[in-house]
Amino acid sequence: MPGKMDQTSYPRIFVERTLALIKPDAIHKAEEIEDIILKSGFIILQRRKLQLSPEQCSDFYADQYGKLFFPSLTAFMSSGPIVAMTLARNNAIAHWKSTIGPVNSTKARETHPECLRAKYGTSDLKNALHGSESFHAAEREIKFMFPNSVIEPFPSREATAEYLSRYVNPTLLRGLTELCKYKPHNPCIWLADWLINNNPNQPQICDGAILEEAQ
Repeated sequence: MPGKMDQTSYPRIFVERTLALIKPDAIHKAEEIEDIILKSGFIILQRRKLQLSPEQCSDFYADQYGKLFFPSLTAFMSSGPIVAMTLARNNAIAHWKSTIGPVNSTKARETHPECLRAKYGTSDLKNALHGSESFHAAEREIKFMFPNSVIEPFPSREATAEYLSRYVNPTLLRGLTELCKYKPHNPCIWLADWLINNNPNQPQICDGAILEEAQ
């Protein structure tokens, strides 16, 4: 039909999460940085100010263990308070990495002068901010900083379609059939009540007396 938009052409938007750290060298600019974060389209889901011990820093940067800069990194990251934040938006990991820029702040001022590390960082080590490298890194780092966080993987399109087909559509079809049969005055309220009462996942409770099995 001319002018009708194909439903399959809609983009899928994932509300992704990433971990952001304001490091000890930029902690005095935390409020300013957080304003920039919000203006860049992120939502700050979780925020805490803390100071890590050298041992905690070693655990957080375990993937860097054995590299020459590792002792300096853990000493710097435990030298003062930091701000940890869970940020959310579509494509959050890539957007935050782009916002903070290259790891080396000196080089960032030459190649990406508008990025946050160019603005707030002073060296390769003291680069003001941290961002997760990947979904799996974000999952681990968010759990490290916010142990009670629950991060569930996004279901695939096929898994979503299968769930709807198997668990949702049959019950909904029965409800809509009953709705057409009874033609209630408030169809939306009637259908909502019907779905609550006919939810196949709810426990079945018997109104009558419970009879104990004879011994």
